Amino acid sequence: MINIRENIEFVRGVVKSSESVSCPVDIIAVTKTFPYTDVLSALNCGVKHIGENKIQEALPKFDQLGSSLSGVTKHFIGRLQTNKAKKAVENFDFIHSLDSLKLAGVISRYAANAGKIQNCLIEVKVSKEDSKTGILPRDVSNFYVKSLSISNIAIRGLMVITPYSKNPEDSRCYFRQVKSLFEDIKRSFANPKFDILSMGMSSDYKIAIEEGATMVRIGSAIFGERDYGDK
Repeated sequence: MINIRENIEFVRGVVKSSESVSCPVDIIAVTKTFPYTDVLSALNCGVKHIGENKIQEALPKFDQLGSSLSGVTKHFIGRLQTNKAKKAVENFDFIHSLDSLKLAGVISRYAANAGKIQNCLIEVKVSKEDSKTGILPRDVSNFYVKSLSISNIAIRGLMVITPYSKNPEDSRCYFRQVKSLFEDIKRSFANPKFDILSMGMSSDYKIAIEEGATMVRIGSAIFGERDYGDK
């Protein structure tokens, strides 16, 4: 039987041993496919960040969790289609998967209607897989510049999903590449609010932290292996 509390404490221990004093790391508990009861267990252990991949799965859970989500930061980390942007803006504090100026414009419109500034991360595409989305590394800086003229969104940093590998060390070169892009933008624009580097998942989060991640997205290491069923 999965012990969520023990798993969270283990992940916290790994993070604490890996992070630098000057760069604390936030743990995002990724709750896709897991029931709201598991999410509630994590919240009861002091988890302050949760991540979901699908709007249609997240919203019923949020309704069930109700006031338990007070003070919790909600992250949308999956691919976001423009027709789901309204719900994402209304229900999430961060969108990690900004991958086009068209999507940025749609998010901006809904954020303006909601009277908010939507925090976004630029997703960097390092995988050659056609199924993976994001901005190519060579285009990230230019994309960031263009995004600055779009109202009601705040580009807070970068996010990356590395190609799958059985060897976590294979992710290191990608994390290092995205960290370099992140630092280049910070140097060029001196924006103190550009401060988030979302890298690493259950299999490679320790390496991501070693390479400068400020957020790690942890699902199975907290909640156990997923049963996707027909999702």
